[in-house]
Amino acid sequence: MPARPQLVLLGALLLIAVLAAFSGGANPYFLDIAVSCGINVTLAVSLNLINGYTGQFSLGHAGFMGVGAYVAAVLTTLYGAPLLALAGGQGWLLFLAALLAGGMAAALAGLIVGVPSLRLKGDYLAIVTLGFGEIIRVVLQNIDAVGGPRGLIGIPAYANLAWAFGLAAICIYVVWAMVHSTWGRGFLAVADDEIAAEAMGINSTRYKITAFLVGAFFAGLAGGVYAHFKQYIAPQGFGFDKSIEIVVMVILGGMGNTLGVIAAAILLTVLGESLRQFGDYRMILYSLLIIVLMILRPQGLFRWPGRGRTRP
Repeated sequence: MPARPQLVLLGALLLIAVLAAFSGGANPYFLDIAVSCGINVTLAVSLNLINGYTGQFSLGHAGFMGVGAYVAAVLTTLYGAPLLALAGGQGWLLFLAALLAGGMAAALAGLIVGVPSLRLKGDYLAIVTLGFGEIIRVVLQNIDAVGGPRGLIGIPAYANLAWAFGLAAICIYVVWAMVHSTWGRGFLAVADDEIAAEAMGINSTRYKITAFLVGAFFAGLAGGVYAHFKQYIAPQGFGFDKSIEIVVMVILGGMGNTLGVIAAAILLTVLGESLRQFGDYRMILYSLLIIVLMILRPQGLFRWPGRGRTRP
């Protein structure tokens, strides 16, 4: 890979570290919004690899997030004492291991749902992934060991602004590097014309499964950061509504446009918080605004001519 993107990633991580060092005395409300922005950027960019660059349509991204959140939270909460001893008392090391375990569990879930379903296309694939997300939610609701419908409490507060935006920076770089590499051009070929890609010798199923695995892995990592920042998780937080929220970020930002998706994720996160003052009318106003934006800018709010990738 060229040196410039690596330097940009390093600079972004250093900037995040500096900001996090001065975030200790920040207003907890604004800090919560900032961390939520970082988590949603990771979720949206990882889903953009599946929906935007590979041309699939997944509605189960919140399910992968839930798998990662619960696996990481169980390791640090229910088995935290012995694992912390193994980590030499280093909480950050335990948290990192728990995050990776949650990400791997989410990737495994992505493989389980991806192998049989990614031979489907369009609406059929969307229905299968939607069903998978609901299965995850219902299963979590019926496992008393992780709190069932009450949720899991007492999760250690390991996550902060640095973890949220550090993960977002790594996710953005990995997706960018994959798509712009010689091998990664297969994602775009599959999205543009799957039949033509197959005729050229590209194994479209392998590329779709790879996109699913990478997207699910980062969704699981985002779920782990979410769990250890909020210190409480419940199955209801990883349902259909959350999946739709992530999909809207991708569509609003412009599918296949990473910068647009990042901007849309931040905009919708801040917008959702600013509309809380309207109480029960918040979702109505939120939905109406999205409808208006989709009518006026169906190609995505943050896509300009010559920017992003061209959809067929």
